[in-house]
Amino acid sequence: MGEMVKAVIFDLDGVIVDTAEWHYFAWKDLANSIGIDFSREFNEELKGISRMGSLEKILEHGGVAGKYSDEEKIELATVKNTNYVQLLTQMKPDDILPGIREFLEQLKDNNIKIGLASASKNAPAILDYLKLTDYFETVINPDEVAKGKPAPDIFLRAAENLSVPPSECIGIEDATAGIQAIKEAGMFAVGVGTKEVMVEAGADLVLESTTELDLKSIKREFLQKE
Repeated sequence: MGEMVKAVIFDLDGVIVDTAEWHYFAWKDLANSIGIDFSREFNEELKGISRMGSLEKILEHGGVAGKYSDEEKIELATVKNTNYVQLLTQMKPDDILPGIREFLEQLKDNNIKIGLASASKNAPAILDYLKLTDYFETVINPDEVAKGKPAPDIFLRAAENLSVPPSECIGIEDATAGIQAIKEAGMFAVGVGTKEVMVEAGADLVLESTTELDLKSIKREFLQKE
């Protein structure tokens, strides 16, 4: 790894704020409207996946993958997003996950650059609702890169925008696809979540919750990593 930590690149959903419940209701409404059962368990499989990628998985899950044209798929995804965006208007700073604001302040005080690499096209609006926009020097829209997670493109673009080599970046994720993307990008991966899942995904450091995010301890692990 690099000699120094110069940037931290965050995922959004499940790391900065938990929007899973709102995603769940929006996808469930859409799936049910076209005759597909949608459970909380299946919703977990969509974590870290782009909107169109999630729709494809839902249609495949319902056995209707070949039923819809590309135009119709775009319409379905738009309906879901409209419902989801409406739900997001209820979001407020109190919804920030525990420890995140304090960690962002640590990074700011230590002149560590901060970026966001999220599969959500609504990331800028969410940061605004949470009043966190000013912390982030770059927010990458999935449309800006060729491939979504688990491909490394979105993390590499964030590092490029921050003018920091990937080897001097730390990525923070809660999803398997995200951890894989961080590692493919050549970055140090911090996984927030179940230890077995995060270790299997390839995380260099696993934290059970966002309350454990601490710059000093993360830097220590970063420097020890070969």
